Amino acid sequence: MKVTAVLLAAGQGTRMKSKLPKVLHLVAGKPMLWHALQSIRQSTTEKPIVVIGHGADQVVHYLGDSAQTVLQQPQLGTGHAVMQAESLLKDKTDLVVVCYSDMPLLRGETLQKLVETQKNNRGPVSILTVMADDSHGFGRIIRKPDGTVEAIVEEAVATPDQLQIKELNVGGYCFDANWLWDALHRIPKNPTKGEYYLTDMIGLASQAGLPVQATLMDDLQETIGVNTRVHLAEVETAMCRRINQQHMLNGVTLIDPASTYIETGVQIGMDTVIMPNTYLSGKTEIGEDNVIGPNSIIQNSKIGNRCKVLASVVEGAWLEDDIDMGPFARLRKGAHLASHVHMGNFGEVKDSYLAAGVKMGHFSYIGNAQIGANTNIGAGTITCNYDGEKKHATEIGENVFIGSDTMLVAPLTIGAGSRTGAGSVVTKNVAEDTLVVGVPARAIKKLESKIKKVSR
Repeated sequence: MKVTAVLLAAGQGTRMKSKLPKVLHLVAGKPMLWHALQSIRQSTTEKPIVVIGHGADQVVHYLGDSAQTVLQQPQLGTGHAVMQAESLLKDKTDLVVVCYSDMPLLRGETLQKLVETQKNNRGPVSILTVMADDSHGFGRIIRKPDGTVEAIVEEAVATPDQLQIKELNVGGYCFDANWLWDALHRIPKNPTKGEYYLTDMIGLASQAGLPVQATLMDDLQETIGVNTRVHLAEVETAMCRRINQQHMLNGVTLIDPASTYIETGVQIGMDTVIMPNTYLSGKTEIGEDNVIGPNSIIQNSKIGNRCKVLASVVEGAWLEDDIDMGPFARLRKGAHLASHVHMGNFGEVKDSYLAAGVKMGHFSYIGNAQIGANTNIGAGTITCNYDGEKKHATEIGENVFIGSDTMLVAPLTIGAGSRTGAGSVVTKNVAEDTLVVGVPARAIKKLESKIKKVSR
């Protein structure tokens, strides 16, 4: 059976007071529309249709080829919005799921239940409902004696008795496609607003003696729609709580979930501990047995196993295993730290590779550099990689000792086993096993090699 979703995303969202289309506002790092697409993919078999209107170009650009789009212009209500998909779907699908793109908390499992309800319904439509004391402005569900749905009554026109009803219309529908398209054209125009409302489809089915079934939802939070920035914050909090709970169920320790922000899609391995005030975002992968935070920011980065990242910022970087860094260290895009690297406070690395066992104590900047294994970077070391026009590379071999406050003026190569004296300004390449000192640095003696020669 073919099941296709129609997502309604044409609304202007004037109460958001934003230049950005409402459905592109972020929740846990992803647009609301992304969350809606993820949910409907669990219950449908075909590429979804997104009905667009306000900010159409931006929405189309975001969607790419992940969905088909159809323009609703002018915008004459929810029933009119679904009509726009008729040319794309008529005689091409069996069931049509309709839901809103500004309900990012609606779970795919809930929509699956809705589809199953309709598959077992001899009538043309099934809907999502919820029980709540606070109506949030939702329409009331009127039931027949046999338990099927008779009508949805909007709050503005409900009688006092109807306003006491606790069962509410959520705004999720599953239609029999063969019935849907003809019925849409029979929706009466609302005399007040001149629009066509999808909720009137329920009355059309009921009046024809066709049963309308309802799937009662368990989680009231799934029904939250975003119309204002206040709603957006409410949804953000609920989504973060959901994400954090799933990580904890998967074996991650969050010392204080309320102060830990983890975006959608972040991966964290078992027995990793996330300390308070930590922010994990983007395409971030964290392995097992790590301690991250407190007060750390990790964005679009990969961290191996058994690392400690204390009060530091990691952006677009790769940390292998057994790395200890912080507090107040920063890795920028292109930083790659091999296993057992130590990076102390107030150090910064950009577009550089630090090989296994490198120690970079504190107050240093390494940019556009390759650092050999077991090299020591003294406090205050700077790779002077920018000449005002271009970036230049620095290469440092293995077992090198860079003295405190050394300036390494790129392009530059420091041979394995070499040393620089404190305060040196190195402007020329240094041979292996050589001590250089001064401003500018000059070689003063050869050193005994720390690399054992292999006898032949």
